[in-house]
Amino acid sequence: MCNLYAQTKSQDDIHHALREITDDDAVIEDLTGNLPSLPGIRPDYAAPILRHGAHGYHISMGRWGMPTPPQFLTGRKVDPGVTNIRNLDSPHWRRWLAVPHRCLVPFTRFAEPDSRPGPMRGKPVWFTLGREPPVAFFAGIRTEWTSTRKLKEGAVTVDAFAFLTCAPNREVADIHPKAMPVILTRPEDWRIWLTAPFERARRLQQPLPDGELEILPEGSSAEFG
Repeated sequence: MCNLYAQTKSQDDIHHALREITDDDAVIEDLTGNLPSLPGIRPDYAAPILRHGAHGYHISMGRWGMPTPPQFLTGRKVDPGVTNIRNLDSPHWRRWLAVPHRCLVPFTRFAEPDSRPGPMRGKPVWFTLGREPPVAFFAGIRTEWTSTRKLKEGAVTVDAFAFLTCAPNREVADIHPKAMPVILTRPEDWRIWLTAPFERARRLQQPLPDGELEILPEGSSAEFG
């Protein structure tokens, strides 16, 4: 599963791209402050999401990890959350699949653990949409949730998010044959995910076409956007 990604696009880049899905006079409220470059986002880290607000859309910080299904929390004192979601027919996830809970998660690259035999097995392999990647998003869901994510922190209420996964395309399957994130690169798909009835929106849960991802050479991720 994808438990590491990066978001290094500027706020201006994200806002400019999102003009494609808003009305001319619509305002996307940015609640992130001075958003830094985030080259290594891991589970339970704070990261930006585009979500529905009371009067339009917000870009705000959420914590990566939706509530874990209760059957997997027996005997545990903390719930760090679930980062990747595949089974959209699960009753646990269905409550958060309606429009108000859908979000877009901006990213510039993501990593999957290398499943190939050899010294690199288990280490992250980075994927990108190119040396100068466009603004792109994972298809995500979010909710406000109170839980103990870390013992030292105690019970907290956070805006939790996770993103969907699907079968891998050719580039990812060579490294990690189980799954890849659902990646949305087209404004029309961003709009569908945020606004369409779920039976239409769920059709987006499919791999990116073969050939659209590049694998970064080891140690080179900092050179890419």
